[in-house]
Formats: sequence, C-alpha cells, structure tokens
Amino acid sequence: MRYSAAMRARLSDIAQQADVSEATVSRVLNDRPGVAPETRQAVLTALDVLGYERPARLRKRSAGLVGLVTPELENPIFPAFAQVIESTLAQSGFTPVLCTQTPGGVTEDEYVEMLLDRQVSGIVFVSGLHADTAANHDRYRSLISRPLPVVMINGYVPGIAAPFVSCDDREATELAVAHLVALGHRRIGLITGPDRFVPVQRRVAGYRAAMQRHTGLAEAELAELAELTLFGVEGGEAAASRLLDRGVTGIVSGSDLMALGAIRAARQRGLSVPGDLSVVGYDDSPLMAFTDPPLTTMRQPVAAMAVAAVRALVDEINGHAAPHSEYLFRPELVVRGSTAVARSAASTAGATGEPGTAGTGPGKRQRPAPPALPVPA
Repeated sequence: MRYSAAMRARLSDIAQQADVSEATVSRVLNDRPGVAPETRQAVLTALDVLGYERPARLRKRSAGLVGLVTPELENPIFPAFAQVIESTLAQSGFTPVLCTQTPGGVTEDEYVEMLLDRQVSGIVFVSGLHADTAANHDRYRSLISRPLPVVMINGYVPGIAAPFVSCDDREATELAVAHLVALGHRRIGLITGPDRFVPVQRRVAGYRAAMQRHTGLAEAELAELAELTLFGVEGGEAAASRLLDRGVTGIVSGSDLMALGAIRAARQRGLSVPGDLSVVGYDDSPLMAFTDPPLTTMRQPVAAMAVAAVRALVDEINGHAAPHSEYLFRPELVVRGSTAVARSAASTAGATGEPGTAGTGPGKRQRPAPPALPVPA
C-alpha cells in the first residue's frame, strides 16, 4: 500500500510513540499477521494517545451495555467502586453506563427504566435500595424474572436469586472495637447511619457483641454509646458531640466521612485527636492517609469486591449462573494516627515503668504518617 506524505508522517508519529518500526505500524493498521500481541496493543495504545481514530476493522466491538447504579459520589468510596467496576467491565468487552443518584434527582427506579430502554445486558447495584430493609424489594425480583442478570454490592436480601457481594461489616466493627480496647479504651462509642440499612444493622450487632465480650458493659449502657444518625461529615459531627457529652474516649465510625466529622467535633471542644479521643473510620477511601491526623480505618477490599461482582455478572450474562448467595469479603484494620493509647492506660503504664504500646501487635497494620491535609474546623 502506498501512503501519502501526511499518512507517512502519522505512521512516523505512531511508530515513535509505540517504539516500533513504521513497517510494524503498517502491519497492525492493516490487521496483518506476524505481530506479537503486546506489540499490536502498543500500537493501538499509541493511536489512542495521539488522538488518531482506529480503523474500523480494529475497533473492539462492545459485548453490550451494562448499567452501574451508585449513590451520590461525594463519598469517595463510591467513585472508587465505580472506577474498578467500569474498568473490569471494559476489559470484559462491555460498555458501562454510570447512573449516579443525587438527593432530589433521578431515582434508582427511573435509572433502571432508562437502562431497560437501552437494552442493557445486566445491572450492578452499589449500596442501592436492596440495602434498605424498608424498601420494596419486588423491584429486583421483577428484573430477574425478565430475565435480566443483576448483582448487588453491600446489602443482602434473602430470597432474591442473584449474587451479592459484601464487606463483612460485623467483623469490621468487632476488629475496630478490639483495636481500641487493646489501647486501653473502655468508653467506646459507635456512630453510624440509620438502622434500616443492612450494613448498619450488622455493624451495630458487631459493636454490641465486641463491647460485651471485651468490656462487660450492660446492654443499657451500650444503648447510650451507640448513635445512629445521617451518613456524612455533619451526621458524624453531631453524633460524636453527643457521645463526647457521655464521656467516650474512643469512637468507631460507620464511614470515613463520619469519622472526619467526629474529629471536627472533638477539635471544636479543644480536644486533641488522638490525645483525648481516638477515632476509627470505615472504608479507607482515597486521601484518608493524608488527613490530619492520618485516619485509622477499616479498609473495604474495593478492588476484590468489584472484580468479583463483575465476574459474577458476566457469568450470568453468558448463561453460566453464578451461585445466588452472598460473598463476604474480610475488611482490614489499617492503623494510622487517629488512634492512640487512652490517657488512663498511658498513665498506668507510666506509673509501672512500662511503655504504652498496646494495640501494635500482630494483625494490626501500621503505616508511616504521610504529609497531612487538615480536617476543616
């Protein structure tokens, strides 16, 4: 094939970008054999980077559209889920369609109708109405009966024939309480969202079990130390303020944003974190290692959960039904700078000549503190 001067210039640019010869670029563009798969991919990537349109014969055909329905994106854990799910879907040949809910905006049901109009091959729901025990779950049974493959993340509903992928919220709270107890804390509070949500119910159950096991506090006392409120910084701040009035020295939070609200509530009272109050978050969402102080938190294994959800959905789409049960993923305690030995425990250790190093034993992951971003006062 003879090339014009302009085309030869483009070949030269692509060859330089891909670090191959112009002859190799020509073979790839004409879809000829004799080119290693990694070299072919390097040329195609160079085309994309330089803004050249791929020849029609080289365009990857989409295996179909897949809906991804998420809550608002203000909580950074949801964009983290969306990013991995979209990337994994694309690697499987599917085109993701992101549907983000906002207060007063398009509802989950309205998004589902739009996705059905576009004849999607399946839908992934992240923390949707399936997690709300007060919602009517017949909407999901109706989708499955169409039939339409669906997968739900974080929120299990018995009796729905679909794969569910969840982080073990109960274990996460138990690990967080055990970490604070190891640091000498006894008055440990819990702040989390409304109790109609399945993850919240599991966190509350884990909190009560761990507190009774480690501290022996009565049920009535534990009821005063658990505050259910709105998710978000503001909800966390209000709940933490009430718990500080009740003398807590440690707080386990239902999300990282709620934990930041707890830190703000402490500072508004002139208290230091972790000197006067230790705070544990939940999610390990992006930037939590860079707050002031860096946040100790329970990490959701977002990548593993998202990949598992996509694989289950793709299997369903391809007619290989995935087990219709809940896959529970273990959380990880990431210890940073927002938790420390309780003042009473530190005083006791000092009196006996022993360093206050509780809570740094096996199973705790300690990270060096990175440069800090201040939590707004």
